[in-house]
Amino acid sequence: MERKELPMCPVETTLTLISDRWKVLILRDLFTGTKRFGELKKSLTGISQKVLTANLKDMEATGLLTRKAYAEVPPRVEYTLTQTGLSLKPIILAMFDWGMAYKNKNGSPSNEQVDALGRVLRG
Repeated sequence: MERKELPMCPVETTLTLISDRWKVLILRDLFTGTKRFGELKKSLTGISQKVLTANLKDMEATGLLTRKAYAEVPPRVEYTLTQTGLSLKPIILAMFDWGMAYKNKNGSPSNEQVDALGRVLRG
Protein backbone atom coordinates (compact mmCIF):
# COMPACT_ATOMS: atom_id res chain seq x y z
CA MET A 1 0.00 0.00 0.00
CA GLU A 2 1.29 3.45 -0.90
CA ARG A 3 2.17 5.63 2.08
CA LYS A 4 0.17 8.87 2.20
CA GLU A 5 1.79 12.15 3.08
CA LEU A 6 0.83 13.16 6.59
CA PRO A 7 -0.66 16.56 7.43
CA MET A 8 1.57 19.32 8.83
CA CYS A 9 -0.49 19.66 12.03
CA PRO A 10 0.14 16.88 14.62
CA VAL A 11 -3.50 17.00 15.79
CA GLU A 12 -4.65 16.46 12.21
CA THR A 13 -2.15 13.59 11.87
CA THR A 14 -3.67 11.89 14.92
CA LEU A 15 -7.18 12.43 13.59
CA THR A 16 -6.14 11.01 10.22
CA LEU A 17 -5.14 7.77 11.94
CA ILE A 18 -8.07 7.36 14.36
CA SER A 19 -10.83 9.68 13.15
CA ASP A 20 -13.22 6.86 12.30
CA ARG A 21 -15.57 5.87 15.12
CA TRP A 22 -14.87 2.20 14.51
CA LYS A 23 -11.08 2.61 14.68
CA VAL A 24 -11.31 4.11 18.15
CA LEU A 25 -13.56 1.25 19.28
CA ILE A 26 -11.23 -1.34 17.73
CA LEU A 27 -8.36 0.24 19.67
CA ARG A 28 -10.47 0.11 22.84
CA ASP A 29 -11.11 -3.61 22.36
CA LEU A 30 -7.50 -4.46 21.54
CA PHE A 31 -6.11 -2.69 24.63
CA THR A 32 -7.16 -5.82 26.55
CA GLY A 33 -5.08 -8.04 24.25
CA THR A 34 -5.16 -9.99 21.01
CA LYS A 35 -8.60 -10.60 19.51
CA ARG A 36 -9.97 -12.73 16.71
CA PHE A 37 -12.06 -11.20 13.93
CA GLY A 38 -15.26 -12.73 15.31
CA GLU A 39 -14.62 -11.34 18.79
CA LEU A 40 -14.18 -7.84 17.38
CA LYS A 41 -17.30 -8.16 15.21
CA LYS A 42 -19.37 -9.30 18.21
CA SER A 43 -18.09 -6.47 20.42
CA LEU A 44 -18.69 -3.73 17.82
CA THR A 45 -22.47 -3.69 17.67
CA GLY A 46 -23.71 -2.44 14.32
CA ILE A 47 -20.52 -2.79 12.30
CA SER A 48 -20.68 -4.75 9.05
CA GLN A 49 -18.07 -7.35 8.16
CA LYS A 50 -17.00 -5.23 5.18
CA VAL A 51 -16.49 -2.08 7.29
CA LEU A 52 -14.62 -4.00 10.01
CA THR A 53 -12.34 -5.60 7.42
CA ALA A 54 -11.62 -2.24 5.77
CA ASN A 55 -10.81 -0.58 9.10
CA LEU A 56 -8.55 -3.44 10.21
CA LYS A 57 -6.67 -3.34 6.88
CA ASP A 58 -6.22 0.42 7.16
CA MET A 59 -5.02 0.17 10.77
CA GLU A 60 -2.56 -2.54 9.76
CA ALA A 61 -1.29 -0.38 6.88
CA THR A 62 -0.70 2.58 9.21
CA GLY A 63 1.12 0.42 11.75
CA LEU A 64 -1.45 0.49 14.55
CA LEU A 65 -1.99 -3.27 14.64
CA THR A 66 -0.68 -6.53 13.29
CA ARG A 67 -2.66 -9.32 11.66
CA LYS A 68 -1.67 -12.95 12.07
CA ALA A 69 -3.39 -15.58 9.93
CA TYR A 70 -3.16 -19.26 10.82
CA ALA A 71 -3.27 -21.99 8.19
CA GLU A 72 -6.22 -23.81 9.73
CA VAL A 73 -9.69 -24.88 8.71
CA PRO A 74 -11.73 -22.89 9.49
CA PRO A 75 -9.30 -19.99 9.04
CA ARG A 76 -8.21 -18.16 12.18
CA VAL A 77 -6.99 -14.55 12.13
CA GLU A 78 -5.84 -12.59 15.17
CA TYR A 79 -5.25 -8.87 15.62
CA THR A 80 -2.81 -7.32 18.09
CA LEU A 81 -1.87 -3.71 18.73
CA THR A 82 1.66 -2.65 17.86
CA GLN A 83 3.67 -0.37 20.14
CA THR A 84 2.37 2.52 18.03
CA GLY A 85 -1.21 1.39 18.61
CA LEU A 86 -0.59 0.92 22.33
CA SER A 87 0.86 4.43 22.51
CA LEU A 88 -2.65 5.77 21.79
CA LYS A 89 -3.90 4.44 25.14
CA PRO A 90 -3.53 7.79 27.01
CA ILE A 91 -5.58 9.51 24.29
CA ILE A 92 -8.35 6.91 24.50
CA LEU A 93 -8.23 7.07 28.32
CA ALA A 94 -8.63 10.87 28.16
CA MET A 95 -11.64 10.38 25.86
CA PHE A 96 -13.06 7.81 28.32
CA ASP A 97 -12.63 10.18 31.29
CA TRP A 98 -14.15 13.11 29.43
CA GLY A 99 -17.09 10.98 28.28
CA MET A 100 -17.69 9.69 31.83
CA ALA A 101 -17.66 13.23 33.24
CA TYR A 102 -20.09 14.35 30.56
CA LYS A 103 -22.41 11.39 31.15
CA ASN A 104 -22.35 11.94 34.94
CA LYS A 105 -23.06 15.66 34.52
CA ASN A 106 -26.03 14.83 32.30
CA GLY A 107 -27.56 12.17 34.54
CA SER A 108 -26.35 9.00 32.83
CA PRO A 109 -24.94 6.73 35.55
CA SER A 110 -22.08 4.30 35.05
CA ASN A 111 -22.47 0.53 35.02
CA GLU A 112 -20.23 -2.48 35.74
CA GLN A 113 -19.16 -2.90 32.10
CA VAL A 114 -18.12 0.75 31.81
CA ASP A 115 -16.32 0.63 35.16
CA ALA A 116 -14.45 -2.50 34.02
CA LEU A 117 -13.38 -0.74 30.82
CA GLY A 118 -12.04 2.16 32.87
CA ARG A 119 -9.98 -0.28 34.95
CA VAL A 120 -8.58 -1.90 31.79
CA LEU A 121 -7.60 1.43 30.28
CA ARG A 122 -5.84 2.44 33.48
CA GLY A 123 -4.34 -1.06 33.86
